[in-house]
Amino acid sequence: MNGPIRRLAAVITLLFTSLFVSVTYIQVINAQALNDNPRNSRTLIKERSRERGEIKVGNKAVATSEPVDDEFKFLRKYSNGALYAPVTGFYSLVNGNPYGIESAESEYLSGTSDELFIRNLSSLLTGEQAQGATVETTINAKAQKAAYDALGDQDGAVIALDPETGDILTMVSKPSYNPNKLASHDTTEANQLYLKLAADDLDPLINRTIGQLYAPGSTFKIVTSAAALTDGRYGADSESGLTGVARLDLPETTATLPNDTGTVCADGTPTLREALEESCNTTYGQLGMDLGQEAMSEQAAKFGFGQSLTVPQNVVKSSFPTGLNQPQLAQSSIGQFDVRATPLQVAMLSAGVENGGVVMRPNLVSKITSADGKTISEPTPEKFSEAVTSDVADQLKSMMVSVVQNGTGKPAQISGVTVGGKTGTAQQQTGQNPDVWFTCFGEKDGKKIAVAVVVEDGGRAGSEAFGSTVAAPIAKAVMEAVLT
Repeated sequence: MNGPIRRLAAVITLLFTSLFVSVTYIQVINAQALNDNPRNSRTLIKERSRERGEIKVGNKAVATSEPVDDEFKFLRKYSNGALYAPVTGFYSLVNGNPYGIESAESEYLSGTSDELFIRNLSSLLTGEQAQGATVETTINAKAQKAAYDALGDQDGAVIALDPETGDILTMVSKPSYNPNKLASHDTTEANQLYLKLAADDLDPLINRTIGQLYAPGSTFKIVTSAAALTDGRYGADSESGLTGVARLDLPETTATLPNDTGTVCADGTPTLREALEESCNTTYGQLGMDLGQEAMSEQAAKFGFGQSLTVPQNVVKSSFPTGLNQPQLAQSSIGQFDVRATPLQVAMLSAGVENGGVVMRPNLVSKITSADGKTISEPTPEKFSEAVTSDVADQLKSMMVSVVQNGTGKPAQISGVTVGGKTGTAQQQTGQNPDVWFTCFGEKDGKKIAVAVVVEDGGRAGSEAFGSTVAAPIAKAVMEAVLT
């Protein structure tokens, strides 16, 4: 009899032990994960009962929480929703908040950040409703609208930086979307719209300024020029044996690399300045091969290629390929083959040149304040890298100014403003129109800006598109909004 009793007791003990372990795991170890699960309606209701902080552009709130008569108490509202969607993202009951400032600064906006604990505890003791913090962005409202309007119905992206601080002044991505509909408390409607946007071949939910990679085309010649000037064998205006033939014979293959015009550059023997002015492919293809993969890779990395960035949203890494043979290196040196860059990365090229060779870390948030107006966080300008020496930067700056004064960048000229830039026409697969680029800097009376524009598939110009005719006027409009 004792044997069966002992076995029964062992089974009961095992069951109680299993129950104890299970309860401990659920209530202690896995508690946070369960609490954070987006399907946990109690968590959603608790979070929605707290007024989420505003997102501001200048003195204007572009994302607010409005009281509503339902269990969630507050509904997220976005003014000029499509204009600022790449900046704000959206806050949704059914799809979380995976985009924009709503995601990157969610702990502050929701009021759950550790830095807000004391303030929220005080509110609890006084019976007041705790509130989230306000996030103030670096966006320039006038420049943002100028970029949005100038891009028009074309797909692409426009981003602008303050070269001296890294502040992001514009962040426009098209096609865009209306975040208000995604924030709806009608979960069926919100989910259907999200699924529709997510399945759209044009990817309107993607913030193209930081989340999309493109072949940068001839804008990458800024990097190749920097590597050449750093090498020491080449100067902006010196006779350095550069070739400007109409078509460059590539080693190890029967393929050739032609100039877009099909003609020679500067009588076949250009200076580096002339080659940049005319965007001479053969010059830069040969130059890249002469410099070598190591020099090209190192220079690209100094500008940010391959480096991790948050602004505070995560930025997709731009890349310069490795393991290249000579023909591939020639193609890569003009921003083709497998070179890929975000518009932010291309803007950082111009910003670094304008800022004496120093690239500042890009940043979208100027200040975070509590509901009672106290400053919680205020980022200060931070150096990201020294891409080139000040001497090389001066030469590059002069060369880019020449591009706008005498070369392919003439459409970006602004009276009374010093403008330097570089065009780009990035070839895609056979049958596709090129993506067209313009990146530039502008300065007037101590004010400075760096801009990058990409228009996908040639925009309205289609197969006839060039960076000079399609992208440069958009960059010009952004510069005028800030500098004039």
